[in-house]
Amino acid sequence: MTKTVRDIMATEVTTLGRNDSLQIARDVMALGRVRHFPVVEDGKLVGVVSQRDLYKASLGSVMKYGEKAQRAFLEGIAVKEVMTEPVLTIAPHASVQDAARLMMEKKIGCLPVLEGPKLVGIITETDMLKLVVDM
Repeated sequence: MTKTVRDIMATEVTTLGRNDSLQIARDVMALGRVRHFPVVEDGKLVGVVSQRDLYKASLGSVMKYGEKAQRAFLEGIAVKEVMTEPVLTIAPHASVQDAARLMMEKKIGCLPVLEGPKLVGIITETDMLKLVVDM
């Protein structure tokens, strides 16, 4: 039986707003082992911020400053300044193979899952690895 995206996606998705600071993203990543955030505005998916985006934005600050200065630096950067847009998405009824293929071809670590315009989940590289381990 072919598995669908719905079968393995995470349905509890932590989202950010376009104007949230990168420090919020960093704090949530540190607490919840979350590496990808869909960015939502007025109920619509408008971007994605990944751990890699956060690292790129803070690279200069990490090299030169302490934790307090780094926090202040990240507080001053809005999510919209580093988020990826437009966002590649997938439908919940798509096959896991199609999701994996798209992620490999585009070299991305996650796909937000949309049912119509509504964000209903997210599928990540980790979800793919769990599927392989559980086979």
